[in-house]
Amino acid sequence: MTVKAALRSQAVETPSWAYGNSGTRFKVFAQPGVPRTPQEKLDDAARVHEHTGVAPSVALHIPWDRVTGADGYAALAAYAKERGLRLGAINANVFQDDDYKLGSVTHPDPAVRRKALAHLMECVDIMDATGSRDLKLWFSDGTNYPGQDDVRERQDRLAEALAAVYERLGEGQRMLLEYKLFEPAFYHMDVPDWGTAYAHCLRLGDRAQVVVDTGHHAPGTNIEFIVAMLLREGKLGGFDFNSRFYADDDLMVGAADPFQLFRLMYEVVRGGGFGPDVAFMLDQCHNIEPKIPAIIRSVMNVQEATAKALLVDREALAAAQRDGDVLGANAVLMDAYNTDVRPLLAEVREEMGLDPDPVAAYRRSGWAERIVAERVGGTQAGWGA
Repeated sequence: MTVKAALRSQAVETPSWAYGNSGTRFKVFAQPGVPRTPQEKLDDAARVHEHTGVAPSVALHIPWDRVTGADGYAALAAYAKERGLRLGAINANVFQDDDYKLGSVTHPDPAVRRKALAHLMECVDIMDATGSRDLKLWFSDGTNYPGQDDVRERQDRLAEALAAVYERLGEGQRMLLEYKLFEPAFYHMDVPDWGTAYAHCLRLGDRAQVVVDTGHHAPGTNIEFIVAMLLREGKLGGFDFNSRFYADDDLMVGAADPFQLFRLMYEVVRGGGFGPDVAFMLDQCHNIEPKIPAIIRSVMNVQEATAKALLVDREALAAAQRDGDVLGANAVLMDAYNTDVRPLLAEVREEMGLDPDPVAAYRRSGWAERIVAERVGGTQAGWGA
């Protein structure tokens, strides 16, 4: 596959919640024109795909994107299809209910664990209705103080819940398990790192995969090493792309460290992860910047890092590595990273019938002014703070 063909085939999933109001742990800033319904989120996502050509799917978060009616989710999938989209990963939410203060599937109270498990099963039902392939699980479960709960028992409770959900998955469906170093729990998280997630997924089977959120690691962590290891073991299910300066900032991908994004994408290309088996999804909170152009910019940032990764002269790199040529090997990577790939991507977009500058095309489209004028009244979508 040529570099251009690979770039044309790339797909970046956008998250429904990034189109709604979101923010920090302290404040959510409302913006005019923000969607009020899942359908309006899909309308905005369709604009991103129209201008980038590589954002054909939208991840849902339940209950943030809950719809009613016997055929509500099937109708939502049909609505997406009419707009040239499909519904992607279904994200469970077992962290915003008061009952989950001490955990969800690892809570010491069996009644709370049953409630959390019922929600996870509901999400699989929604997958059946929408035709979604992936169930994405992130657990805020953990403890704040030594002795608060039995750490090993919590792992047993987690394993029990995951096994039940895994058994419920239908043909062609996957479970993607996400990890996070800390927050909201501070003494320990029940799934704090890739090793814990990997251990649970390994026990479950082939359809359980690990998700790497690029903001969920300790400062200085070599995330591309994690990516390489998970690819080597066949356990990398996807990414939640964002960027951070300090912790889980959820900023636009590539904002803080575009070189890291390039290094990640090189390991993906080198490890055979550039394809449908590894989901490239954004997970970002656009709290001060306009939503749609920020998402477009994020998609473009992923494209640029991918293009640079595809341009690495792998034969020259391998030769330098075999010869122990430290500087030569590093230079091969740096040559690719320092290449200005924007003209290449502009050419690819023109060949796809798109404007070479997606952000400028969106600004000229008038969509921003239209949604501000039309989306008046009702309750804006958002996750609250």
